[in-house]
Amino acid sequence: MTVRVKIHSTGVCHTDASTLWGRDPEGPGGLFPTILGHEGAGIVESIGEGVTNVKPGDHVIPLWLPHCGGCRACGKTNLCEKVWKMMGKGVLLDGTSRFTCKGKTLFHYMGTSTFSQYTVLPDISVVKVNSAARLDRVCLLGCGIPTGYGSALNTAKVTEGSSVAVWGLGTIGLAAVMGARKANAKRIIGVDINPEKFQVGKKFGCTEFVNPKEHEDRPIQEVLADMTDGGLDFTFECIGNVQTMRAALESLQKGWGVSTIVGVAGRGLELAFPPFQLLIGRKWTGSFFGDYKGEDLPALVEEYLKGELMVDEFVTQELQMDDINKAFDSLRGGKG
Repeated sequence: MTVRVKIHSTGVCHTDASTLWGRDPEGPGGLFPTILGHEGAGIVESIGEGVTNVKPGDHVIPLWLPHCGGCRACGKTNLCEKVWKMMGKGVLLDGTSRFTCKGKTLFHYMGTSTFSQYTVLPDISVVKVNSAARLDRVCLLGCGIPTGYGSALNTAKVTEGSSVAVWGLGTIGLAAVMGARKANAKRIIGVDINPEKFQVGKKFGCTEFVNPKEHEDRPIQEVLADMTDGGLDFTFECIGNVQTMRAALESLQKGWGVSTIVGVAGRGLELAFPPFQLLIGRKWTGSFFGDYKGEDLPALVEEYLKGELMVDEFVTQELQMDDINKAFDSLRGGKG
């Protein structure tokens, strides 16, 4: 059962860039030739036989991480076993592609392929949202914002009055900052090598900023430990760098600190760290799409409409599809 969606707007995510630049992570990936894009929003144009969850004219967000609702994983997590088996294969859940160009089959990307005027998805891969919300804004709820926001609220469950540090103040990192502020963390330290990010971070909730380049004479974990009387309660690595992942772990308070890996490291990269860091009570976990399911996105849209969730502030450029390469250039230059 499938749905055809006319895509109105789409974000450009670092995951799209990683695939384009040949740095696919060991997870959602793509085969070529493919139509990239997975952070979109659009309007249902038509539905296949048996589809009941949406109808033509509905405003929807395509889901790159849908769930079947029937496997053992769906009752515990957002990592549906049925969907996971098909990730990276470039086809829909039924094993077919619905894209061709000049008679040649094209691969789907992350089951959504939102860099297209129209896309076809399984019915479980779309969720209806309030039509009062701008599609060129809620498209960002298809990936980056929930990934960071949920890592703080759903995965780590940041507590009131706690201390938090976030590595990497891009979309995901800023959303993690926003989640920590929502949870009433007392101190939220942004860690980034771009000094321009501090003023941006303050808008989302950063109370302090640390630039590792200004402390090259000592490890950043020592700097943060001194700032926080021994270590942080929560840390979030939103870059995908194995060295900063280790630094985020070692910046925790012994006995109870929790570090959450949110950034996706490149293919083949591995972590190396002293296991003693875990023996002394520091905890490490990961977060995929902020532990959200597609059914949770309409509530996030409502938060946005009520002014309780920042979305507009994440938009740095608005481009036409013909200028898609400019968007990737901005990502490469750290301006996206």
